[in-house]
Amino acid sequence: YAGNPVLTWWEGKVGVGYGVTGELVIADTSYKELRRISAGNGFQADLHEFQITPRDTVLLTAYHQLPANLTKVGGPANGTVLDCIVQELDIASGQVLFEWHSMAKVALEESHATYAKGQPFDYFHINSIDLDSDGNLLISARNTWAVYKIDRGNGAVLWGMGGKKSDFAMGSGTGYAWQHDARRQADGTITLFDDGSSPKVEPQSRGLVLQVDEGLRMVKLRQAYAHGGSGISASSQGNMQVLPNGDVLVGWGSEPYLTQFNANGSIAVDGKFAGTFQSYRAFRLPWTGQPAEKPAVATAKDAGGVAVYASWNGATEVARWEALGGSEAGSLTVVGSAPRSGFETTINVTGQPAYVAARALDASGALLGTSAVVGV
Repeated sequence: YAGNPVLTWWEGKVGVGYGVTGELVIADTSYKELRRISAGNGFQADLHEFQITPRDTVLLTAYHQLPANLTKVGGPANGTVLDCIVQELDIASGQVLFEWHSMAKVALEESHATYAKGQPFDYFHINSIDLDSDGNLLISARNTWAVYKIDRGNGAVLWGMGGKKSDFAMGSGTGYAWQHDARRQADGTITLFDDGSSPKVEPQSRGLVLQVDEGLRMVKLRQAYAHGGSGISASSQGNMQVLPNGDVLVGWGSEPYLTQFNANGSIAVDGKFAGTFQSYRAFRLPWTGQPAEKPAVATAKDAGGVAVYASWNGATEVARWEALGGSEAGSLTVVGSAPRSGFETTINVTGQPAYVAARALDASGALLGTSAVVGV
């Protein structure tokens, strides 16, 4: 944002599969909040997408309940549907520059979702927006099993890929269901995460690289990335990131895994989160964090001296910690050191200093920050 690296996230209240109320937050490398963005025209920013464009606008999603005749999809004539909204806002002013509504462009009958009595019909379920190479928009709709190209000027649907009314001939292995994270890549391919589950219609989830010929309206499979064996089947969420070296990172959404594949499809790195932790999307990106607040320090006495515990939440460049100690708070010297060993590093200090502090050093030995002085 504004030419600088930033960290972005969504904050809000989650409903059944979408954000009921929410805001988008932009923070700098010191984790200072720069902007807090709300959707325009009375809508609420949804959790699914937050893309900053090169012209410092933001692309976001919103969900809005509308009355609708649902008899064609097994519901009542006086039912309720979730209209999916795309907005582009100017970050500085909050002005809405573009707005698109699924209900005005895509029919209810295109949905693969099943109407649930008493619930708003989530027929479309938008979950990603991408700025296409020609300046238009690519959006993914989970519940129609389709990716749509939207004219960024007038909102027209230029084409739909996949689903019940695909404008493309889908080649062998290119079909997908309940998908997420459709992205245009620099080589012209389109990548996405094919969940294929909830309900399950495919053996396992996959990351897909699709060769899309917009002139001939044909789609061919360039590469598929699956976990192998019985595979992983994600019932929701998930993403696929193409890395600068050609490797691919797949986040498995509702399943607590992330996998980095070599370009040929072999697994280079495989990770699992603890417990039942889920990750909507997983990324591998450069980030240098220098928190505005000081490092944290705590102590515990033992028979041989003092254990000094040092941490600095969000600091990425710490390579080593030094413990400072002394009998007076204003006169401390180095009494121990240790390489950084995770979120919190223990430095064992011989003797019983009355006061201690911890300071963080980078790989070259340069000082990054010093904690407050605390009594032992």
